[in-house]
Amino acid sequence: MHEKPPTMLSHGKLPYPAGTLVEDTISERTGHLVGVIEERTKDGNRVVSRQAFMRPQGGGLEWNVPLERIKPVEE
Repeated sequence: MHEKPPTMLSHGKLPYPAGTLVEDTISERTGHLVGVIEERTKDGNRVVSRQAFMRPQGGGLEWNVPLERIKPVEE
């Protein structure tokens, strides 16, 4: 059985300025980009996943989606 290597979470580089209105291309939800959370292996520091942390317009529950699924909203 193959075990998942130990990982750690850290802040990643934002693809757009914080506060940019972005859209999840799958669910079509829009929100403001708050940050990026990266999961990296402890041994080798290899990126396992990158998540965009988003806040809905006008407030509400924040959520995260895979970073490759977001794009800026054309205003």
